[in-house]
Amino acid sequence: MYADELTDSMDKAISETNRRRKIQEEYNKKHGITPQTIKKSVRDTIKATITDDIKSEYDIKPEESLEDVVARLTDEMLKHAQNMEFEQAAKLRDKIKELEKFIDDKQILPTKK
Repeated sequence: MYADELTDSMDKAISETNRRRKIQEEYNKKHGITPQTIKKSVRDTIKATITDDIKSEYDIKPEESLEDVVARLTDEMLKHAQNMEFEQAAKLRDKIKELEKFIDDKQILPTKK
């Protein structure tokens, strides 16, 4: 925390944190626990988040590959174009291009074998 003055609420928060830390340290000492840093790549977390976002945005089913999704979106895009709904078709075109990048990179979502 950064401040010019220590307010009552800051003092309470710091005191509570120190109280809890003391309890945790006593518990760890009693049970022979040595705290360790979590060793997890930030990139793994980012990939997991991106994967979840993509799956929800494109309504990807567990059994569906990215190629299947691209095919489905392509069909939808063509229908919109036939109906002269060019804005919708352009939005789908952009989504398809985005998914094709993931297929080319082969690093975000697995494809069906």
